[in-house]
Amino acid sequence: MTLDDIKSAIDNANNIVIFAHEKPDGDAVGSSLAFYIAMKNLGKNVEVIIPHFPETYKFLPCSNEIKIELSLEKYDLAIALDCADMKRLDDPKEIFLKAETRINIDHHTSNVMFGDLNFVNPVSPACAQIITTMFKYYKYDISKEIATCLITGIITDTGGFKYDGVTSETFEIASEFLEKGVNISKIYKDSLSNISRGKFEARKLAANRIEFLENGKITYTYITKKDMEDLKIDQNDLNGIVENGRDVQGVEISIFLYEVDNGFKASLRSNNYVNVSDICLLFNGGGHIKAAGCTLPYSLEEAKERIVAQSKRFLK
Repeated sequence: MTLDDIKSAIDNANNIVIFAHEKPDGDAVGSSLAFYIAMKNLGKNVEVIIPHFPETYKFLPCSNEIKIELSLEKYDLAIALDCADMKRLDDPKEIFLKAETRINIDHHTSNVMFGDLNFVNPVSPACAQIITTMFKYYKYDISKEIATCLITGIITDTGGFKYDGVTSETFEIASEFLEKGVNISKIYKDSLSNISRGKFEARKLAANRIEFLENGKITYTYITKKDMEDLKIDQNDLNGIVENGRDVQGVEISIFLYEVDNGFKASLRSNNYVNVSDICLLFNGGGHIKAAGCTLPYSLEEAKERIVAQSKRFLK
């Protein structure tokens, strides 16, 4: 059984490294820190590597212990969390591939099973919920600190418990963590409600640029590198922009492009029936049914033309 195999790999490892996906969100950060603390509690020599750590989550336990560079060239065990494929893993030195054993734990429908051991549950609303279940199965102590990290992952990836993937188990976990003393309302505020001035200005700029296409069924907006330089922000400050277009009445697909070194990254969201992961797979991306992304190695105009053209094909 995969869960038992993963536990055996953890038991037999001494040096462990944990990775998350590039441009990490609350689920990636929360899951990584929860796993990090659990491994520390087992007496492991463990590192969590997040080269581009978003300041939004600095309230989390042990966030000050996150590293941007690795201390070893090779590890007994490498764990990838909340990441669908190697291309998105924030591992510039490809240390993951060099580890003796590689574990992939995720909930994306587009996961390509790139680990030696893969535990992927696309029905789960968050990677953090999968890890909660794993820790219970392993009888690991879920301390208040670990629970704080896990519920942050669950809150952020469910949009504050509002997305379709939320299950009864999600609320059972939240209830258990409340009993441990976790301040869920504060975590919600810190992770979803409090935004920097730069992030606010980015959202305002993107909102002012929104175009309504296909009789209002598609929204489109963008942010360039120059915009980010002018606003003194980075990619981590762009989280949440794509949801603004999706939340407009009558919209089925929201498209947000932001400039990167090799073109534009596309974030897509849908409301009811479109599987945006299928759209992003056409561009070698992927994700979830209602939340996905891909890279478009084109100019802004061509990137817009291509992603909109494919999105139109999925409308009713």
